[in-house]
Amino acid sequence: MLLENKNAIIYGAGGAVGGEVARTFAAEGARVFLAGRTGAALEAVAEKIRASGGVADVATVDVLDEDAVEAHADAVLQEAGSLDVSFNATSLPQTHIQGTPFVELPADDFDLPITTYPRANFLTARAAGRRMAAQGTGVILTITASPSRTAVPLMGGMAPAWAAVEALSRGLAAELGPQGVRVVCLNAAGMPETTQLNEVYTLHANAYGITRDAFETRMAERTLRKKLPTVAEIADVAAFVASDRAAAMTGAIANLSGGMIAD
Repeated sequence: MLLENKNAIIYGAGGAVGGEVARTFAAEGARVFLAGRTGAALEAVAEKIRASGGVADVATVDVLDEDAVEAHADAVLQEAGSLDVSFNATSLPQTHIQGTPFVELPADDFDLPITTYPRANFLTARAAGRRMAAQGTGVILTITASPSRTAVPLMGGMAPAWAAVEALSRGLAAELGPQGVRVVCLNAAGMPETTQLNEVYTLHANAYGITRDAFETRMAERTLRKKLPTVAEIADVAAFVASDRAAAMTGAIANLSGGMIAD
């Protein structure tokens, strides 16, 4: 198994992406520590993992609370003996963030993702980096989306926020690499089966005056394979990148856009 005997924290594990990554990590042998703000959602993911024979622990953690993030990382280290993988999949509801032109967007709505996503990733990555550097090994994963690297209208502050997370990931990789810690950002196109992407596609479809399904088709046509990635595909890559088989990979933005971005 790719992650046998690894201990992994997944932030935002109650959501579609975080939950699928947690289940995949567990299936690959990791002990997973599910963190997020909604205990019931975390427990639902944990129950599925345990039912499949995996090991999952649950903790309610506000990733914007510096002290809470540090305390949780300490608790994981004390309980498991090591912190091998950290993956941040936390997100915000997108209504009032996407779907409005910049010239009509309130400043507070523009600011919200910019002040939230980089801070959340900084706090969780810093907590992991401190502990991984001390043990001489570890992998920190972040996730962004294709508008960070393309010109896409009606994204509000999301594209700048994702670009900041990618820059943060590269800087962390440069600083932590000599201590044996790898940092990789997964850049994915929209996964339409998730609740959040349904919200996003509806916002954009309404702005263009088309149906939600028509907008999804438009997005799929922008990829080279003419279909958008699935959550399971993203989780599979996350497990590989977190494993020792990807030991040479750090400071990278992994392109999971289905060819929407051609590197």
